[in-house]
Amino acid sequence: MTSTQTATITKDITVNAPIDEAFRVFTARFGDFKPREHNLLGAAITETVFEPKVGGHIVDRAEDGSECRWARILAYEPPSRVVFSWDIGPTWQLEQDPHNTSEVEVRFTADGPTRTRVELEHRHLDRHGTGWEGVRDGVDGDGGWPLYLQRYAGLLA
Repeated sequence: MTSTQTATITKDITVNAPIDEAFRVFTARFGDFKPREHNLLGAAITETVFEPKVGGHIVDRAEDGSECRWARILAYEPPSRVVFSWDIGPTWQLEQDPHNTSEVEVRFTADGPTRTRVELEHRHLDRHGTGWEGVRDGVDGDGGWPLYLQRYAGLLA
């Protein structure tokens, strides 16, 4: 995995799955690798749903019935690419203004018939305004995208 110290971070991993399966697992099973403790709700998360369409959301649902729509699906191009917003600001609260959100692009490239290279780019982090470096450090750190990608790869092992 690689990273830069700018308003963009990049991570990559190669998984043991054909490209169609790698894409399907990333989107359909997003809640199986997203840590449940990454929670903006007042109750425990029961599921995280990735709505597979442009205009959809990534939604956390809690045991008390509350929901948190913390990302918007901006591009959905199976099996090669998905882009979603990161609507969580420097105080780790929802950001309502889309101009103050960053973007996550995930690209899937076949590496032979049974392996797929997955490249994640989290960009425009500086759009979060004052304190954006904390968002960058959080998603770049061990509990951020590296953890998500390791857990994702584990689902395909």
